Amino acid sequence: MVDGHGHVRPHWRRVLAAFSDLPQDYAGRGIGEAVRRLDRAFEDEGVVSLLPGAARPGRAWRCDPVPLPLPAREFAALAEGLAQRARLLERLLLDFYGPQSLLAEGLVPPALVFANPAFLRPCRAADRPPAGPLLTTYAADLLRAADGGWRVLADRTSRAAGIGHAQENRRILARVVPGLFRGQQVRPLRPFFDRWQDALQRLSPRGPGNAALALLTPGVHHPLWFEHVLLAGELSCALVEPGDLTARNGALFLKTLRGLQPVDVLLRRMDGRQLDPLEFGGHGGVPGLMDAARNGAVRIVNAPGCGMVEAPALAALLPELCRRLLGEALLLPSVETHWLASPGTLEMVLRAPGEWLLRPAFDGGAPAQHPALMPEAAREALLRRLAERPQDWAATRDMPPSVAPCADGERLSPRPVILRLFLAQDGAEWQAMPGGLARVPGGPGELTGRLPQDGLAKDVWVLAEEGAEILGPAALPRQPLPIRRAAGELPSRVADNMFWLGRHVERLEGAARLMRAALARLERDPLLPREFAELAALSAALRHAGLVPAEETPGGAASAALQAALWRSLREGGAVGRQMAEIARLVGAVRDRLTGDIHTLFTLPLRAVQVQAAAQHRGAQGLEEALAGVLRYCAGVAGAAAENMVRAGGHAFLDLGRRVERAQSIAAQLRFALDQPASRVEGGLRLALELCDSVITYRSRYLGVLQPAPALDLVLADPGNPRGLAFQLRAIGRLLADIGGGPEQDLLPQAEALLAAVEEMPLAVQAAHDPALAAVQLAPRLAALEGEVAALSDHVSRRYFALLPPAQSLGQEMAKEPSVLFWGAA
Repeated sequence: MVDGHGHVRPHWRRVLAAFSDLPQDYAGRGIGEAVRRLDRAFEDEGVVSLLPGAARPGRAWRCDPVPLPLPAREFAALAEGLAQRARLLERLLLDFYGPQSLLAEGLVPPALVFANPAFLRPCRAADRPPAGPLLTTYAADLLRAADGGWRVLADRTSRAAGIGHAQENRRILARVVPGLFRGQQVRPLRPFFDRWQDALQRLSPRGPGNAALALLTPGVHHPLWFEHVLLAGELSCALVEPGDLTARNGALFLKTLRGLQPVDVLLRRMDGRQLDPLEFGGHGGVPGLMDAARNGAVRIVNAPGCGMVEAPALAALLPELCRRLLGEALLLPSVETHWLASPGTLEMVLRAPGEWLLRPAFDGGAPAQHPALMPEAAREALLRRLAERPQDWAATRDMPPSVAPCADGERLSPRPVILRLFLAQDGAEWQAMPGGLARVPGGPGELTGRLPQDGLAKDVWVLAEEGAEILGPAALPRQPLPIRRAAGELPSRVADNMFWLGRHVERLEGAARLMRAALARLERDPLLPREFAELAALSAALRHAGLVPAEETPGGAASAALQAALWRSLREGGAVGRQMAEIARLVGAVRDRLTGDIHTLFTLPLRAVQVQAAAQHRGAQGLEEALAGVLRYCAGVAGAAAENMVRAGGHAFLDLGRRVERAQSIAAQLRFALDQPASRVEGGLRLALELCDSVITYRSRYLGVLQPAPALDLVLADPGNPRGLAFQLRAIGRLLADIGGGPEQDLLPQAEALLAAVEEMPLAVQAAHDPALAAVQLAPRLAALEGEVAALSDHVSRRYFALLPPAQSLGQEMAKEPSVLFWGAA
């Protein structure tokens, strides 16, 4: 920030001046207001909102409102030095996984290669050069030394995490504090992503143009899941998990609802050792993936095994290797680092251990240990391990990073910063992203290591020179795309998650309606005999749904206990609390299929309900308010999906799940409402209308006369009642037809048969000699219908999500045994 004479550097003056020019709503309350707005934006819509469990405290990733500016010339020098390092590391990888001439010449000790766990022996091809570059993306952590020069603290060649942080920092900072950018010539980040996307297209084995790109993520529970979602959107990649892919006949395919779709380029965000269990052992991954890569059918970016050159022990050899391989001096040196197995190095470190950061020799992602900050016993134990196995350790000179101003309440305070810059190879040269990620380490141990799950980051501004022209990449020639309106390319895992998201949202709404109906009767004192019967039916429905334990009874003396059971169900760990947690998990799992607005509507109201349910107040009023919040949330999800999601793909399965769940719920609730003597059928009918939200409609049609056939027709067979059973079955049939033709048509007769049975029920009651008796006799038929809807749901899961053919039995001898399933290859 300051030069050697104590003066503020020119590019910092403009940044600091921008804070004094902020609008009155910021300047009047200080920089702390900008901090609060940024924190809220990240929590509501940014990185924090995508982290698994991010609603819990202590998991927040924050962005400081004060950026880290870099002058154009300084950034150009860094970009040139890092591009040279990237070329050097690429040459090293080509040699280590190829002829290994550097080992033969003695320039690299064999122990630095063969003892490195990141060296993947199955990836070596000594007699066959790779079809494309092994290294296509690269990142480096840098710190500014006391002399003002930059040093490389760590190379990131495996997955180069953090690009999502940088992009999200820029997006939200520009939206929340736009005044900072006025008058600043900040280079945009978008052209870098355009170049990167075009570079990925060029890597396609089938040639550039309309290549099928996929980003491989370990899943929603990975700490950097949010970045995988953001990158998939920025690069127009399909976000896939290992279970979404399959290798067939030496090629890689994405499993979709319409069959297998080829994948040309796979941008991996998984450790290379977890990619293929047939090659590297272990569990998970995609069996046969490496065979497809060797056949040239798919390009993996970065290639598996690239992480081996992240080894800290290799840093000391880079200057000599650069002269040997590139014929150049290393432009951007590393922080002084030594491998302790080198002659004399261990003794040097042991003489002054407080001057060094100790790191595993081969794990560039492990945090450093500072002996000077450790308790004496732990320090002695660490030094003993160094002496016993020096080959396992590297020592990096303890070099405090430079500081930059950070918001601290209503003022600025100096904090150390580590800068991470990113590069991508466009086929001809390395291009640096004009920005990066500056993070504030929490201590010496966080100077190195993997990107933490939380912390304080800064947006990095690369200031453009006056009159500089910003050029984007030239457009690639691409074949015209055929027009498609179906959802055939939707991965089966995504369809599965959407289906169960719809089911759980509808299940949550059904639970809230049941609980609210029971609560309304608990508040009445005294209860009439009819109300006792209704409460008994509701209690049976609550037990059937798993919302209250079986020992809770509807008796007058037990009303307080039932109310307490409803509270327990609503809170975390209860049945409804678990439903809300599962909804939050599923929303995260389909985040890449939701727009920002839809994601906000699916998450923020749910968090508010969870907070309300966790409050320490008790009583009927608090419970009523919490249940009302649940119902508003479910209605909001249904409305947002209906008005903002295209009627195909994800929406189809989301709505299918809702309709299946509501059909089951209606059948179960009506069963318990009608399960009573014929003399009390009026109370059961009244309860049925209430649970199906049809009281006003019935009253407007039939005034105050309550009869079995008209009431059951409204809640069972009326095609215009969205809370009726027939409405759900018609919607299920329509959705199954809309998803597409083929084997799924086998499911339509099941839905049509269920609809015909439901439509017949009120007609049979109308024609009966004793309509009341005929109505209560529907209870067992409705119980059977609930099971048939569940069976239809199982068939949907089998057909679309497990991708299995219908169950068949083998021979007549096995007819008496359980069916033996033909398990189709998924």
